[in-house]
Amino acid sequence: MEALPDGAAHVGPRVRALRTERGLSLSELARRAGVGKATLSGLEAGTRNPTLDTLHSVAAALGVALTALVEGPRIHGAAVRMDLLRVFEEGAATYELYRMRIPAGTAQTSPPHHPGVTEHATVFAGELRAGPLHDPASAGPGGYLEWAADAPHGYAAVGEQDVHASLLIRYPR
Repeated sequence: MEALPDGAAHVGPRVRALRTERGLSLSELARRAGVGKATLSGLEAGTRNPTLDTLHSVAAALGVALTALVEGPRIHGAAVRMDLLRVFEEGAATYELYRMRIPAGTAQTSPPHHPGVTEHATVFAGELRAGPLHDPASAGPGGYLEWAADAPHGYAAVGEQDVHASLLIRYPR
């Protein structure tokens, strides 16, 4: 998967601060996130450029939204291009609202978020197949999809047209 947000330079210190705040050792966070200790150490030291998958895994292990780790408004994965439009908190949840574009014929998988996270997509153009890897659903223009994102999930632009959609990610506190 490609590496990623414009604000990636600030990821390492932020990960270290959140890990320390939670009383986790480097080894324990690496274990919980399912990433190598050397990878996590390099990320914290700023000597490794994290992939989107790694950041999702670390954010899930820390129990935070992806935007708690990155500062940039733009996130790129293997296929999905997302522009952060807004982060807001309401009641017992944090929400991230993105404009999402997936080039025609491409697909991307995403590691699980922490328990209780849901994703909500509204399609404006193209045909989107998204959701849990074992049971994705499809929607065209004007369609809406919702899925539990605490399991591996994916996104695909089916057909010959790019997908343009909004993606709302809800992180319970």
